[in-house]
Amino acid sequence: MIATLAGFGVLFALLFFGFPLTIALGVVGYAGFGLIIGFGPSGAIVAQTAWDTVSSYNLTVLPLFLLMGNLVNHAGLSRELYDASNAFVGHRRGGLAMATVIACGGFSAVCGSSVATAVTMGKIALPSMKRYGYSDALSTGSVAAGGTLGILIPPSVLMVIYGTMTETSVGKLFIAGIVPGIIGVLLYVGAVRMHIMLDEHAGPAGPLTPWRERFVRLAAVWPTLALFVLVIGGIYFGVFTAAEASGIGAAGALIIALCRRSLTIRSFIAVLGDTVSTTAALMSVLIGALIFANFINVTGVSSQTVGMIRELDVEPIVVILIMIGFYIVLGCVFESLAMMLLTLPVSFPLVIELGYDPVWYGILMVVMVEISLITPPIGMNLFVIRTVAQTVSTTTIFRGILPFVGADIIRLAIIVLLPSLILFLPNQMN
Repeated sequence: MIATLAGFGVLFALLFFGFPLTIALGVVGYAGFGLIIGFGPSGAIVAQTAWDTVSSYNLTVLPLFLLMGNLVNHAGLSRELYDASNAFVGHRRGGLAMATVIACGGFSAVCGSSVATAVTMGKIALPSMKRYGYSDALSTGSVAAGGTLGILIPPSVLMVIYGTMTETSVGKLFIAGIVPGIIGVLLYVGAVRMHIMLDEHAGPAGPLTPWRERFVRLAAVWPTLALFVLVIGGIYFGVFTAAEASGIGAAGALIIALCRRSLTIRSFIAVLGDTVSTTAALMSVLIGALIFANFINVTGVSSQTVGMIRELDVEPIVVILIMIGFYIVLGCVFESLAMMLLTLPVSFPLVIELGYDPVWYGILMVVMVEISLITPPIGMNLFVIRTVAQTVSTTTIFRGILPFVGADIIRLAIIVLLPSLILFLPNQMN
């Protein structure tokens, strides 16, 4: 236990002084393991961990799904998703904010990144809402919250990382994310309605779109919907694995981009470069996290924690609620990805010992990360929106996000109280 606390202390110190997360995790993991077992074995484990990670067949889903999202984004489908959503709900009070949330959900189905979703939809939706006189709080809050759906609605980069670290089926994680993703969209739409009830001038109604035009705009997004159904449906029915689905998804996105004549050699090289750089960054963070996890495992802190919980003799749900409270507080002051990577080596064995399903806990963890992305003062999506909407104050963005945080708390309660609802679809998989 002392070695673990010392390791976390050094890790936090390195992060405080500005060391990159990857280096901090790797250095502490290597040094801690070396002090306990020996630096020779520690170096060998570091090398083996790095090789196993970069050569893992299952991790091919990471660059290929990133490529799929980049190609779809470059093809301009994000704009058409927003236009289609706006055509159906934009004439209602708060309709543009609702359309933003719905479009974020649709874009998340082919993206997998929260930041990318927030930036992409922010550039499209914020000018439109400003033009119709929406309050800055509602407009920025809806984009920041909607962006978090990028890591829950499959395919999700965060689920791939969680599945790799815990040896949980990525395919089942993807399918398990569908129901809470839909619930998230509905609750965010409800949060917009609540905002309008409190301030009826915050979201004026837009023009009514004729039904014929609505279906024209809906027809324009069929490639995105078809790609999502192909990829996720194939995984669900056992036609192909998650790794194979990522290749099919990337190929499908490339065909869409070519058919829309939106891809040149220069832009294609730029898409590939962005995919490679993002993949390299995520792979390096994952390697560092796995090295750090090796150190945590060798200290035996996981088994010690399980023993302490047994001695307390409390219901498993009480332990889960305590963990949720801890994560909510931690998310206010810590970067979201780092929060998951640092705590997973300790929390995952504990949750499994309590009898909970690893897929269910993966969804719970992703939702906790979602909340941390929009929780002041460190929420990443809040600062992403701040860079997009440079004339809006940080205080206004913080105020606008509060109803959506409340919606996330309700969704969190549903996940905790109704685990069977989350596990229904993955349990039906072939």
